Amino acid sequence: MVAGRLTAPNETHCRYDAANPFAYFALEEPVALRILIFGLNYAPELTGIGKYTGEMASWLSARGHQVRVVTAPPYYPAWRVADAYRGRGYVREGGGPKGDGAGEPLVMRCPLYVPEIPSGAKRMVHLFSFALSGLPVMLREVLAKPDAVFTVEPTFFGAPVALMAGKLAQAPAWLHVQDYEIDAAFDLGLLPAKGWLHDVAIGLEKWFTRQFQRVSSISFRMMERALLKQVQPERIVLFPNWVDIEMVKPQAVGAANRFREELGLQGKTVVLYSGNMGNKQGLEMLGPLAQALQDDASVHFLFCGDGAFRPQLEAMVAAMSNVSLLPLQPLDALNDLLNCADIHLLPQRADAADLVMPSKLTGMLSSGRPTVATAAVGTQVAGVVGGVEGSHAATGVVVPAGDVDAAIDAVRALAGDAAQRAVLGAAARQYAEQHLGTEQVLLQFEKDLQDAVAEYRGRGKVSPRMSPFLMEKADRRRSSREV
Repeated sequence: MVAGRLTAPNETHCRYDAANPFAYFALEEPVALRILIFGLNYAPELTGIGKYTGEMASWLSARGHQVRVVTAPPYYPAWRVADAYRGRGYVREGGGPKGDGAGEPLVMRCPLYVPEIPSGAKRMVHLFSFALSGLPVMLREVLAKPDAVFTVEPTFFGAPVALMAGKLAQAPAWLHVQDYEIDAAFDLGLLPAKGWLHDVAIGLEKWFTRQFQRVSSISFRMMERALLKQVQPERIVLFPNWVDIEMVKPQAVGAANRFREELGLQGKTVVLYSGNMGNKQGLEMLGPLAQALQDDASVHFLFCGDGAFRPQLEAMVAAMSNVSLLPLQPLDALNDLLNCADIHLLPQRADAADLVMPSKLTGMLSSGRPTVATAAVGTQVAGVVGGVEGSHAATGVVVPAGDVDAAIDAVRALAGDAAQRAVLGAAARQYAEQHLGTEQVLLQFEKDLQDAVAEYRGRGKVSPRMSPFLMEKADRRRSSREV
């Protein structure tokens, strides 16, 4: 097996900087791979990791790769196993005409424990239960001789299982980090931040992470954190989230929109939060924000989603006439939902900065509407939304995380300035078109995956794409250790 031949790269797509991180290669003859994916979340989940893993697997299958997925039944973000899967144990789905994962992913769902209220300890049991139930399936899948084993964090409990499968199959193991789950658990107070448990967990995470042939993440800042795990720089790869820019695209201001019509919001300036309503989203600011703007009858808040924090949010806004609440919407309603907004909200907790990169941001940008984000200076979110001088314009307004007064001022200012909303929204759409398109991102990932297989099989030494920023960080760390 050899890596596909590459055409000459387009210089426009090969600049290494934060504004244009993608080196775009066209594969003339991509070699079909057998790819084994091990991940907790998968389609038909509509938000977060499940959405992206499902889209990636389907895209790879459509490209001719044989894809097998070991996952859990859908349960997120409601924290309840979907009715169609309750009590069914192990479930096998899809697989294409031959049932082998060619043309359509072969999906094997493993039972797991799902707590109604995901506290710290219960969450750990939940994650471990999936790793345990998935282990025998992964060991069986080794017999299919995958060319690559791909796993997603969360859950890091799956990392040892994926590494074992890779070793037995004599294939490279790839860890893709959507959230730094263990760091976040301690930093957000889900687990005690000091003591033996912290030291053991961090130590094991570093050791297991270093064993992977590739460690990818969705932003440069999260790639930098991989260096702190002592991962070799040449093994770190950028694999950002993407958006279907043809499905999510701007509607003209004032155009017919089903959500505005159904909710009676014609003529209003709509401020939208849509996505997972979890404990690390910083959603506690939404109630005070809506309350502060009750005096402006032209502004209406729309909060859409599901998750552990939703009951608290409902209680906070129950008496507010300027707030509407909606459940999580199906994929075919996404474009109308995002275009219902005049302003998007992206709240974050300060202690989660760069541990997670909100996946919802891709759709917000693609919709061509400005965003008010809470983020610290220097984080990836702040760079994307606030703009980077010399590379891309601001796509919204950044305020300090946790600063409700600053968020109120930002929303009030944008609500009263349609011209500025148009300028920022146009920049947001341009950013999405240039950097976040599905084909652009997944074609590069396909190349990186084939390079990893070729390198593992001794067919060539390939250095993954790295920004000068990350290389500089690695050199500094190396120099400090030598001193």
